[in-house]
Amino acid sequence: GGNNAGHTVVANGKTYHFHLLPSGIIQDNCVSVIGNGVVIHIPGLLAEIEAVKKNGIQDCWSRLKISDRAHLVFDFHQQADGILELEKGDSKIGTTKKGIGPAYSTKASRAGLRVCDLIGDFEDFAKKFKILVNGYRKRFSQLEVDIEQELERYKNFAEMIRPCVDDTVYFLSEELKKGDRNIIVEGANAVMLDLDFGTYPYVTSSSCGVGGVCTGLGLPPQVVRNIVGICKAYITRVGAGDFPTYLDSEIGTKLQDIGQEFGTTTGRRRRCGWLDLVVLEYVHRISGLTSIAVTKLDVMDTFEEVKIGIAYIHNGRRLKSFPADHSILSEVEVDYVTMPGWKQNIGNCRQFSDLPANAQAYILKIEELSGIPVQFVGVGKSRDATIC
Repeated sequence: GGNNAGHTVVANGKTYHFHLLPSGIIQDNCVSVIGNGVVIHIPGLLAEIEAVKKNGIQDCWSRLKISDRAHLVFDFHQQADGILELEKGDSKIGTTKKGIGPAYSTKASRAGLRVCDLIGDFEDFAKKFKILVNGYRKRFSQLEVDIEQELERYKNFAEMIRPCVDDTVYFLSEELKKGDRNIIVEGANAVMLDLDFGTYPYVTSSSCGVGGVCTGLGLPPQVVRNIVGICKAYITRVGAGDFPTYLDSEIGTKLQDIGQEFGTTTGRRRRCGWLDLVVLEYVHRISGLTSIAVTKLDVMDTFEEVKIGIAYIHNGRRLKSFPADHSILSEVEVDYVTMPGWKQNIGNCRQFSDLPANAQAYILKIEELSGIPVQFVGVGKSRDATIC
């Protein structure tokens, strides 16, 4: 993905908003890598670096590596993204208008510009940039692009990022050879936004599942040891798309308000619904999860009862798996398991045994129904509010 996604991280008493920077940049003993599968909007990356510097992280540049194979997102990609969304009329996807789809389209059509082009022969970069812009102008007559001004900007950007640019495929491979290195790969978007496996067409333009680890970083499959699926204790979605367990009710609004469910990138209010085991099982089939982390359990502290969706019913028939067809998915009814709430604050719990019995039962029910061990439980905003 790119800066269409966002992660809000609370650590050391501070709140950080990440889009392109890996959240590991918080750790001063970590090298953060932006891989080849990312499409990078350099102005957005520079703004993000300045924001985290103001938040106390001064050494970003020295601990950041940017793949020379990563493709670039330009401002005209973002303009095109907005135009395309308007053209869809009532069938809008709910794009963030960050230019991600157009950038990946440019990449797939083999006309894209990469980081290595930017820091290489700039005259050659300028020539390719002009061809790309003129091609876009033929499709989108409304585009406003000052080519010479943009090239001047990118000449400066090239020098700013040059020290960070590296062959990250080689770097990661050599680090693995040392035998004492741990590589944590951070996924940007949910698997249900995956271009192939998500709720198409209401998806992003990249591979969000575990396959993206290999294609997005150049890591071989055999080095992937643990695959931790991250899911909230309920489900949220930003933008359009089918959402079988969606709660268009007072309960959904309560989840939004308590969970502060607003998109990190767009600020849009997220739709909320009960945890959906059909989705979780589907993701497990695709990704082979070794464990899951259930976050934001504390958001449901005041609920009288909680529910888990366990099956989809369509025309009286129980579906065996998550359907690909939008017309079917939009018509399914959900079969739920209903459980009593725990009705107390769990924010200070740090051991599973500290949780109230009903909260423990909820987590154990997720394990039982999904067949996946729960490794982590989030009970608050900060990183230390985690039961391991």
